[in-house]
Amino acid sequence: MKQTARIISTYTADVSGVCSALFELGGMSVIHDASGCNSTYNTHDEPRWYDYDSMVFLSGISEMEAIMGDDEKLIQDIISATEQLSPKFVAIAGTPIPMMIGTDFKAIASVIEKQTGIPAFGLATNGMHTYIQGVSMALEALAKKFVINPVEKTKNLSVNLLGVTPLDFSINNSVSHMREILENNQIQVISCWSMGDSLEQLQFAPSASINLVVSYAGLSVAKYLKSKFHMPYLIARPYGKKFTSEIIQEIKNFANTNQVKNPVLFQENRLHDSKIIVIGEGVSSCSLAKALELETGKAVKSVIATEFEQTMLAHDDSIARDESELIPVLKQAEIIIADPLYQPICPESAKFISLGHEGFSGRIYHDLMPDMTDNIDWILSQL
Repeated sequence: MKQTARIISTYTADVSGVCSALFELGGMSVIHDASGCNSTYNTHDEPRWYDYDSMVFLSGISEMEAIMGDDEKLIQDIISATEQLSPKFVAIAGTPIPMMIGTDFKAIASVIEKQTGIPAFGLATNGMHTYIQGVSMALEALAKKFVINPVEKTKNLSVNLLGVTPLDFSINNSVSHMREILENNQIQVISCWSMGDSLEQLQFAPSASINLVVSYAGLSVAKYLKSKFHMPYLIARPYGKKFTSEIIQEIKNFANTNQVKNPVLFQENRLHDSKIIVIGEGVSSCSLAKALELETGKAVKSVIATEFEQTMLAHDDSIARDESELIPVLKQAEIIIADPLYQPICPESAKFISLGHEGFSGRIYHDLMPDMTDNIDWILSQL
């Protein structure tokens, strides 16, 4: 049965992706729901919840409000909260109930912005898609609201990191390490969308030379920045010494030629007929597969279980979103690298290497989420 998880877990929902993308930026995120989505987000999906302050609220829609379509109460509750908290922006995200009653989030956000003078945007998430779509929608809306004017380009080679949330990068120093490696190679990091930087810092994004899309959730904002400011982008997540060096070299090649031949850096020169499979988010799993090939000389295949563009796949890679699609793909595998919650559907004959993923199993396997930005020996030792 399609879109049914009998055995394995499901990925973090789109509404949690919105909250994760906006968590550190000083805005107010409102989940429009009766109850439940907020607790799922803060206890399962958000590793920063107990260490950082953030304005994430639930509307508490009642049965009668859902039946009658009473948006006025939601609007007035948000306006009242803004008067007390003075957020930098307001983001309203949806869940299944608002989807069923046809809530117009853009109209609600427009009313709130007019009455408060605070930038607001509505995102019609519905809990039926993964966090990839929520993060993508949030970052693009943020850029369209706040990154609208050109700024002077930096004199030095510089990048923005797009698509960075703990759902893919966890809290294991991988983000700060990625920035450190780039800057040690004379590549300035202007902004990180959106961990470790303020909203004000993100507004300097157009000053960068090029964008580096490190998760599929960052691609939509990369496309906006390209259309608005003619900024090119590369797509890859740094993994291991060889692939990270290749990414750095591609950024430098752009500085010399002012051209990007193929932005999908993990797509070319891949090996065939792999018996090693990596399961996960698109950019991460494809980048890890490419990094492992460079380090071992063995073919590695990526099986992508979240939203992804078919045109970005290498010849052996595939997209399998459901159990019914995944199980046949895994039958011929000799080694499988994935979150531990995938193991029950993997063949017993295959060696399983556990690599935790915050967007799939939450904080359960945090110890299995190492920083592999320039060192993948942790996995190489198990192959």
